[in-house]
Amino acid sequence: MTESSSSSRRPSITVAVMNYNEAKSLRAVVEEILGVLVEMNHEHEIVIINDGSTDGSGDIADQLAAEHRAVRVLHHPVNLGLGAVYRNGFTCGRMDLTTLFPADGQFDARIIPQFVRRFDEADMVLGFIPEYGKNRKWLARFFSWCERMLVRVMFGHFPEFQGIMMFRRPLVDTVKLTSTGRGWIIQMELILRFLRKKYRIVNEPTGLRARMSGESKVNNLKSILSNLRQLFVLRLQL
Repeated sequence: MTESSSSSRRPSITVAVMNYNEAKSLRAVVEEILGVLVEMNHEHEIVIINDGSTDGSGDIADQLAAEHRAVRVLHHPVNLGLGAVYRNGFTCGRMDLTTLFPADGQFDARIIPQFVRRFDEADMVLGFIPEYGKNRKWLARFFSWCERMLVRVMFGHFPEFQGIMMFRRPLVDTVKLTSTGRGWIIQMELILRFLRKKYRIVNEPTGLRARMSGESKVNNLKSILSNLRQLFVLRLQL
């Protein structure tokens, strides 16, 4: 989609819902997102990326696809990790804009129209959470600070980002993504490659809700160390 075409009609929207063992919240999250998309009256689709779940949420995803024409499912046969989910999420969309939501319910679907409004001036919108970190444990805050400082040293300027992003789907095909790890570094690489292409990136504040159930599967020492290793690999590749 070119810039001129995006200004002449409503952009269509893909929402990739990232699911790994979120049986208790998946249906509610998908139906909330679907309700907002229908209300917006843009052409849309929801793609549930099921990362080898073992709790029955893969079956729930298939049920949702059978019930709603706008929903389809991509199944990973085994758990491949967050990195693989993001890689599929970046390219699975058939619409003009793509965004990715976790299936845990932490982000309000109203973020979608909030972000879409910014695309008269942007090619990518990055969410940030103004209150992020205030209620986290001191060790988590310390690791987060270390990560930010390391990224600044290794890559220079990096826009503020926590949580949800949205981007023009065709632009993903203009960059070569090389990160292959299980963590979130692939997100960082996409942002950096958009920056180097001089695509327009803006920030938008969002809220953060409590998870509907369960606990985070990514905020642990093992994942932090894995992400740090991938950071150094990415620096060599850019």
